[in-house]
Amino acid sequence: MTQTLLNEELALNLKGRDFLALVDYTPEEVRYLIDLAIELKRKQKAGEVYQPLLGKTLGMIFEKSSTRTRVSFEVGMYQLGGQALFLSKNDLQIGRGEPIADTAQVLSRYLDGIMIRTFAHRTIIELARAATVPVINGLTDTNHPCQALCDYQTILEHKGRLEGLKLAYIGDGNNMVHSLLMGAAKLGINISVATPEGYEPDEEIVQLSKQHAKETGAQIYLTQDPKEAIADADVVYTDVWASMGFEQEQQDREKAFASFQVNEALAKYAKNDYLFMHCLPAHRGEEVSEGVIDGKHSIIFDQAENRLHAQKAIMAATM
Repeated sequence: MTQTLLNEELALNLKGRDFLALVDYTPEEVRYLIDLAIELKRKQKAGEVYQPLLGKTLGMIFEKSSTRTRVSFEVGMYQLGGQALFLSKNDLQIGRGEPIADTAQVLSRYLDGIMIRTFAHRTIIELARAATVPVINGLTDTNHPCQALCDYQTILEHKGRLEGLKLAYIGDGNNMVHSLLMGAAKLGINISVATPEGYEPDEEIVQLSKQHAKETGAQIYLTQDPKEAIADADVVYTDVWASMGFEQEQQDREKAFASFQVNEALAKYAKNDYLFMHCLPAHRGEEVSEGVIDGKHSIIFDQAENRLHAQKAIMAATM
């Protein structure tokens, strides 16, 4: 056993907790989950069996479609010794109007944990309030904490440190940037966000991130100039211009984001050894050029793989 798995105080603090947003976790707890993810990844690569969730079951509620979320949670639960149940909204009575609180209480009698991927963040808040087992946020329109956790795990693996690095996010001020902002604040990473006017991240989340950043010394900066944001960046990050639920705005967003594509010309302003990241799925030729996303700086598939390991850490710690 490593020191990570023997940190009894943090382990006890996390047991039975919900994982809804990174704001709910201390800097030490966020870093513990990252270190645990790296350790569980090492065990899996070495063929070491580690099954702390033997005999336990995770219910996975999907109101939004997914590739990485479904496969990584299902495989991760199996590797930890448990079982995962896929539950689409059409499989549950919530699709026919049953209150989410009633669903939460019923599922809590059957399951050891619930993961939900949904639209409104208030849905997961209501679910967690009524549930008596840990609830994990697989994505809402406001937050994507599992992705942010695996992103910072990936950066740590490639850069060897987190504190003091600069992450530049170019694109839409969506759920992804919300979680990256809070993660940066918790981990001491400087983050610069460039969005077009009218597409800025939620101001309340920005201010909350800045408050938490005071504890770690992280710098948070918002701009409408992609070149300013990406200057001397260690990590460059982007996401689709129209997330799920905003597809009807695609044409308007293409016009608004036209100068925000992460391409070779823009990337020249970053450091020579910058890392390129994207939470996927990606639209090549839209938010990012093929030369960047498929180039030598890209670590998008390391990112995607780490969804498995980060989520295993979350499940092992909370369930």
